[in-house]
Amino acid sequence: MSEPMRTSDRPVRQWQGLTIPDPGTYELDDAHKRVGFVAQHMMVSPVRGEFARAAATIVVGEDPLRSSVTAVIATESLTTHHEDRDTHLRSADFLDVAQFPMIEFRSTDVAWRGEPDAILTWARLRNHNADRRRVSSSTIERADRNRMKFDVTGDLRIKGVTRSVTLRMDFGGARRDPYDRDIFGFHAVTDIDREDFGLVWNVALEAGGWLVGKKVRIEIAGEAVHQA
Repeated sequence: MSEPMRTSDRPVRQWQGLTIPDPGTYELDDAHKRVGFVAQHMMVSPVRGEFARAAATIVVGEDPLRSSVTAVIATESLTTHHEDRDTHLRSADFLDVAQFPMIEFRSTDVAWRGEPDAILTWARLRNHNADRRRVSSSTIERADRNRMKFDVTGDLRIKGVTRSVTLRMDFGGARRDPYDRDIFGFHAVTDIDREDFGLVWNVALEAGGWLVGKKVRIEIAGEAVHQA
């Protein structure tokens, strides 16, 4: 891996062809975040929900692959915009928010998912006209997309149970906003089996299957702001 190269204009530097944030501590911006989930109802339709209160701290390392993330989510702040369903999800059948007020995540590893071969092809395209004729634009676009992807593995704790999960993160870029704050954006998802965390309540359907899907997709998106 090449070392990040400083730029003369903060808050960014170059690494593997990406513009990334400078090292430091960043906090999830409450005004630009979504911490949500998706589960299946009756085996046929998705139900979406979110947590209104959540916080995350991202420590960006000199080596970006040595960065770290910690996050907490207030379980009581859950909403699917349906009062009866939300009451049930907050109960002991599911999250048991009275006994377990927080969901927690702490990263253990960060890996880059860029494809080196595709990136080298993309680099050649920029410098050699002959290559530009032989390789399709879709190859360039795929290389660009892959360069923006990372895997963030860590310990997720729900209802007193800790399991290792991997968040598939799309890096959105880094820049300085109109309020002179250094920010970067991201979107991350992971899929879990809720029964792994003790969330086992369900009802079997007469036609087969379950009332509530066992698989849950967790989605986190937002902007992180550098802390002075």
